[in-house]
Amino acid sequence: MDLALLRTFVAVHRAGSFTRAAQLLGLSQPAVTGQIRSLERQVGRPLFRRLPRGVAATTAGDELAWKVAPHLDALREIAEGELDDESGGRTLHLAGPAEFTALRVLPALAPLAGATMALRVALGAPDEALAGLADGRHDLVIGTTRPRTRLLHATPLYDEEQVLVAAPRWAERIGALPDVSERDTTDPGPGPGPAPVPGPLTGVPIVGYEEDLTLLNGFWTEVFGGGPRTSASIVVPDMRAVLGCVRSGAGMAVLPRYLCAEALASGEVVPLVDPLVPPLRTYYLVVRAGTLALPYLARAHARLLSAAESW
Repeated sequence: MDLALLRTFVAVHRAGSFTRAAQLLGLSQPAVTGQIRSLERQVGRPLFRRLPRGVAATTAGDELAWKVAPHLDALREIAEGELDDESGGRTLHLAGPAEFTALRVLPALAPLAGATMALRVALGAPDEALAGLADGRHDLVIGTTRPRTRLLHATPLYDEEQVLVAAPRWAERIGALPDVSERDTTDPGPGPGPAPVPGPLTGVPIVGYEEDLTLLNGFWTEVFGGGPRTSASIVVPDMRAVLGCVRSGAGMAVLPRYLCAEALASGEVVPLVDPLVPPLRTYYLVVRAGTLALPYLARAHARLLSAAESW
């Protein structure tokens, strides 16, 4: 079989779309369609079923992909290794959330930039970053969700601890909160819906990262048993700015511990509750399937996994 046909087949199988596979391969959609039809004639079976949006592999298609994809990835790794002499010339396109990328990811990758590769970084929403990875605009994405598609492969990178913090004067005003360290999480309570704000926290304004208070709602659900019946007094889409507001006494916020560690150590902010098991958010390294055969991308991937062990 023609290796070019098999390469196109694997791209379509992973992308679930002739159009997206064409974008990733740098071909026209008619060319991709023609190559798949040619391969189907050689195999003697249909390899894909056409759907209203995209395609799905047939049983024969899945079997063929399982047989050939690892070998094609290995050939690509050999070919790219011959071209890559670690003398630079490759550009890694990275995307991720602003704060985590700035404070954790870039310091870890900076030593690679210039010596073995160039680095271009996009900061923004996770959904946009994953869409950019899928269509070839990015090579590596730092995400907070595990994609459920053959095209994208995710590796757990780091578990981020969440902390509910406020300025000391708020902690002094509200006093000690009821002990939540032994809350019975198996008790469903009175029913679904938002949980009331624990009494002492009722008068504390909320500083949020986004209008829907994703971080706060997640923390509340895990610690208190449901989302709070309240809205934010300040919303700013930058966690460093949220921390600045909290430092100044504007209210309480849920923040990653790594982001507010210095402020906690100095006493500028304090935790308002100390759950036995703190809520966590997992970050993932996400790449397109097969692209870790590219040496410069594999180096960046491995370096981040190694650096995360000490974060």
